[in-house]
Amino acid sequence: MSESATQTPTLNAPVVARENPLTRSVAGMIGIGFLTLIMLLSFISAPWTFGWARTPDGTVLNTARYEAGNPQQARVQPSWWPAHADTIDRLIETAPPEHLEPALEHVARQFGLTPNAVLASTDPDVNAAIIERLGDAWPRFVVGSDALGRSLGVRLLAGGTISLGIGLAAAFISVLIGTLYGATAGYAGGRLDAMMMRIVDVLYGLPYILLVVLIAVAADGMIDRFQRAAISNRTADRINYIERQIAIEPQASPDRVAQFEADALARFGTGELSNRQRTRIDVLALLLAIGGVSWLTMARVVRGQVLSLKAQPFVEAARAIGAPVHWIFLRHLLPNLLGPIIVYTTLTVPQAILQESFLSFLGIGVKPPLPSWGNLAADGLSELNRHRSHWWLLFFPCLMLGATLLALNFVGEGLREAFDPRRAKR
Repeated sequence: MSESATQTPTLNAPVVARENPLTRSVAGMIGIGFLTLIMLLSFISAPWTFGWARTPDGTVLNTARYEAGNPQQARVQPSWWPAHADTIDRLIETAPPEHLEPALEHVARQFGLTPNAVLASTDPDVNAAIIERLGDAWPRFVVGSDALGRSLGVRLLAGGTISLGIGLAAAFISVLIGTLYGATAGYAGGRLDAMMMRIVDVLYGLPYILLVVLIAVAADGMIDRFQRAAISNRTADRINYIERQIAIEPQASPDRVAQFEADALARFGTGELSNRQRTRIDVLALLLAIGGVSWLTMARVVRGQVLSLKAQPFVEAARAIGAPVHWIFLRHLLPNLLGPIIVYTTLTVPQAILQESFLSFLGIGVKPPLPSWGNLAADGLSELNRHRSHWWLLFFPCLMLGATLLALNFVGEGLREAFDPRRAKR
């Protein structure tokens, strides 16, 4: 048999499977899995965590579930952590007598003690037995409760919805502004490009976090000013209405005047914002403050890409046939910009989440009782002291924030592997 007959034809050679750079990054896949889990838990549970709380008998309370709590159940450690003596004392104090006496007798027989000795015992096994017998009357908090007796697990889910929502929304705003700004500067070129990029350079020279703080504080002050003006105007409207009614009925009785006041209040209102309205405005101002100053890097990246792309033959050909600018951007530039935009978005999202958490930690961002991981960590920090530290109030918010930021960085690394051919060839 000849040598040529024994050789495998090129067309019959086995196809080499192409490796996906994203799936090649183990850390990136772990980050995607963790982020998917956290976002599903946070956003799917949002109607429940932000819904109205209910009593055990089903009565609807005028309080959101994340805000509802029992002060008698304040600072209860996680259910899987050994119970503190203070928790045992509160459990015994709040237990109904018909449940307490049989429980103490059962534990006393189990350990060979008297009921009074059971009450005075500090043995962890005895305490665990008491909790087991009286546990039905005491809620089990998986990650503990806070200083007002609210479930920390529910508040972590609600805080995740707030922190992730603000981070994603602020990142979207920054990507939108940065893409449009950078594309305009790069495509226009010349003096307009130079002027626009000098503005970016000036903004880069300002302290970034200080600028966000100033914008957030200024927005909060403007909201207070407009609310005071609205209250003043509504008060003047009510007074004028009452005076007109009294002028029509000069002999009106005090009861009739009171009716005028009630009618004026119903017609014009007080002008005050409800707690929920003020919370929505504060959150909107916060994400605008974060997104409004975090677009600088995106603008520089997009501008550099557009400067490179607009010199390519396909863009020159589109301009030669008289294609409008918006068509060139949508048809030729934007598809080639998606890779860098996606990669830098993964850097912007954790930055926005961290800024929101930092501002909330300082008391400037999301304000209580609305939870975010930042203000939950701030509340937990105040619970650390030399006498007794309620560690779970600080540990779990920091754990959720740190793990989410780490997962986002892992995802960003995986996306850079996928979109950068030079990194993928390593």
